[in-house]
Amino acid sequence: MKQPLFHRIVVAVNGSQSSIHAAMYGILLAKEYHVDLKIVYVVDTATIKQLTLSKFFAQDEREAYEANLTSDGDRYLTYIGDLAKTKGVEADLELRKGAVWSEIITVADDYKADVILVGGKESTGSYGTGSTGTHNVVSASRGEIIANAHCSVLVVKKNDIEQLFKIS
Repeated sequence: MKQPLFHRIVVAVNGSQSSIHAAMYGILLAKEYHVDLKIVYVVDTATIKQLTLSKFFAQDEREAYEANLTSDGDRYLTYIGDLAKTKGVEADLELRKGAVWSEIITVADDYKADVILVGGKESTGSYGTGSTGTHNVVSASRGEIIANAHCSVLVVKKNDIEQLFKIS
């Protein structure tokens, strides 16, 4: 009897359009193959800490920025959870804080994931900023996930995923 390639999927979401597309892809995979799905948003407190230590942020600015990112993460997770429900898929949603790549890998290890889905390259920055600095952080995190994960990593670059999601 054939064994399925995967039983558990972790999707890394950062608020970028490509990460939302990765979540849609993960939802469709979970629906089609009846596998477990976990969606993770990580508030990048490691970078926030570095910015505070380099005096880019004052302590009160750091706290406000982290609170904003936490609020964004909750909003994105709720949105993706709602998308999953429209397809009859139950998704485990988790917000974490720390270094993005290490938190994603830790979640995947703890969840015993067979594959991590990440969004493909963005043409603009992530988190809706258009900032090349934020874009570089996201790109670096994606690279670290690919290099250090203990399971397979799939970079989702499906251009027509929104259309596929609507008709599935």
